[in-house]
Amino acid sequence: MELSDNQILSEAIRLVESGVSVTFPVNGRSMLPFIVGGRESLVLIKPKSVKVGDVVLAYVDNTHYVIHRILKVDGERVVLMGDGNLVLREYCELPDVKALATHVVNASGKQRFLYACHRKFAARLWSLCRPIRRYLLKIYLVTHKV
Repeated sequence: MELSDNQILSEAIRLVESGVSVTFPVNGRSMLPFIVGGRESLVLIKPKSVKVGDVVLAYVDNTHYVIHRILKVDGERVVLMGDGNLVLREYCELPDVKALATHVVNASGKQRFLYACHRKFAARLWSLCRPIRRYLLKIYLVTHKV
C-alpha cells in the first residue's frame, strides 16, 4: 500500500499533536541554506508557544503546508518566510502552526539543534541579507551542488 504525501503529513501532524516527536523528511529549496530539501529531515514537536525565528510546520493561506521561519507574530496572525525565498511571505493564524522544528537530521542521522546560539545568529544575519540573498543563494547552489 502506498500513502500519499497528504496522508503521511496528516499522520505526522496527528502524532505531533498527541505529544510524539516526529522526524519528517523535507523537500524543496525554500529553507536553503539552513535546511536542504531531499537530503535532510526535521525533528518536529508539538509547539507550546512560538516566536519570531522559530522554524515551524504551518498550514498557510488555507491551501497548503510549509516549513518556514516565523518573521512576525501579531496577535493571532503569523507571518512566515522560507530562508531560501527572496520576497514571498506567507500567512497563517496561530492555530494553523502545527509543529515546531527543533533539529535538522542529515542522511547519516547526525542531528543539529536549530536554536543553538550560532545558528540563531546566522539566521538573523541571513535575514538582514535579504537584499542580496539572490546572489548568495546562487553562490551556495553552485558551490554545494544542491
